[in-house]
Parts: sequence; structure tokens; C-alpha cells
Amino acid sequence: MNSNELYIFNSERLGFRDWLESDIDKLATINIDPEVMMFFPGIQAMEITRQFVQRMQRLFRERGFCYFAVERLDTKEFIGFIGLSIQSFESDFTPCVDIGWRLDRKQWYKGFATEGAKRCIAYAFKDLKLKTINAIAPKVNEPSVSVMQKIGMKEVKVFNHPLLKSSERLRECVLYEILNDEEEIAFFGD
Repeated sequence: MNSNELYIFNSERLGFRDWLESDIDKLATINIDPEVMMFFPGIQAMEITRQFVQRMQRLFRERGFCYFAVERLDTKEFIGFIGLSIQSFESDFTPCVDIGWRLDRKQWYKGFATEGAKRCIAYAFKDLKLKTINAIAPKVNEPSVSVMQKIGMKEVKVFNHPLLKSSERLRECVLYEILNDEEEIAFFGD
């Protein structure tokens, strides 16, 4: 099976697929980069990465979505993840479907997060018929907040994230949202 057959869907430059065992080491390399993880409580060890990939595989089987493994179509290189997951930490807006991304630092500033997030929203709205997608990030994570705005999401509120309460720098988070309606679907195209 060639890699094109692995893709669930594509954007202009990216292929989105379920996770492979061989992705674990590649994601682990991204997860130990302090710059990539600067808006998280810390880097993530190999076992946490393995558990994450297994959780994403299970979520994809159960729901038809996950934080998808993402490859560049031109090089077939794994560059990280972009996709959808379920957030269920204690709050007044969970459980919710969350859109998120984490890319290898070498792939930053190329528009991949924005392109990929738009394509994932189109998949969520057109194929999965989801009604609402949220995004959550520490308020200080200006690059991710910028992506949320570029993909048409609107700020709902600022809140203290219960899982980040021990981090003064990260605990104040923003919640963004986008709704499935005709205008939004037209924005994302086919």
C-alpha cells in the first residue's frame, strides 16, 4: 500500500492519516523539543507519546477522527499532527470536540497549521456532520491563537485551565469556537 492510500483526506500540501507504529519515534522527537513544547507544562517522554498515539488510534476507530498524523505530500515526511480530539477535563464547556496541532519546528512558518486546521474543520463539518468545534490554548500561546483566528474561530472566553493550575504562565487559557453553518462551510471549500 502506498502512502496516498493511507490518507483519509488531503489538503493542498498535506496528507492526513491514522497513526502507524513507526510514527511513535518521530512524534517523540517532536515532543522532546523544548521550543515545540514551550506552551505545555514540559516535554513528553516516550511512554507518554506511545500512549497518546494509542489513544488517537482508538479515537479514530470509535469516532472517525483524531489528532491525525500529518505528512507533507511533496516529501511524504511525517511532520506532526493536526486534527480533532475530545476534551473532557472539568469545565462548563466539556466534553467538547477540540481542534489542535503540533508540528516539527522545521515545519513552522509555512502555513501548515492553518491549512491543515481548515481542512480538518471542513472534514468535521461536511463528512462527520459535527455542529461545533472548539480550540483551547494558553493565552500566552500567541501563534496558536493566531491560527484559531485565521481559520475563522471566535473567542468565547478566557478561563483558568484546571489541568494547568500549577503553572502561573500557562493556566490562563482562551476558548475559541466555530459553528457548522452554511457560511462557514463555504469558507472552507471542498
